[in-house]
Amino acid sequence: MSNPAAPKLNPPDDDVPAGARPKKRKPVQWSFVFILVLVAVSVALVWRRDGTQGVITIFMSDVWLFAEILPRVLAGCLLGGFIAAVLPHDRVSKSLGPHSGLKGLLIGAAFGAILPGGPFTAYPVASALLAVGADFGATIAMVVSWTLIGYGRAISWELPIMGTEFTLWRIVISLPMPILAGVLGRFVYVRVKERFEL
Repeated sequence: MSNPAAPKLNPPDDDVPAGARPKKRKPVQWSFVFILVLVAVSVALVWRRDGTQGVITIFMSDVWLFAEILPRVLAGCLLGGFIAAVLPHDRVSKSLGPHSGLKGLLIGAAFGAILPGGPFTAYPVASALLAVGADFGATIAMVVSWTLIGYGRAISWELPIMGTEFTLWRIVISLPMPILAGVLGRFVYVRVKERFEL
């Protein structure tokens, strides 16, 4: 009588490509603690000036603001999660990884320039790219390009208010900035990583 087939075991962590493992996030980061300290100081100052009613009024106003932006935050996080699940890790690593060279920076910058939406879209997408194999340089190029060149804001706001000549010159002058930021990001990241790994 033959033994039932043994269940397949998950491969050890050493056999899983580094780009395929999701990065663990710390539940509490220094930025969160810093913001909590600022909130506590602000509450104390408002309470001293306006009393308990002033604190309650501001708190309720912020609760309504949070309720308004929560759907957009949720949609952005879902977008980032689905992008990380759908994008092929090997292709992203090849096109935007640390060995992609200038091509990876150009792809990141071009993607950032055409990426629609606000920060609720851009930052989850950038986080998803990091999770699936893009390196710091290409991701920095994407975020800087989205910030400086993003066509959505240029067409919706800058062109009607500032005019065509200003908008075109501003975009032309901004074109090298994402690439320079990406190169600097790669250089600094590698140097810092090497120092802390020694």
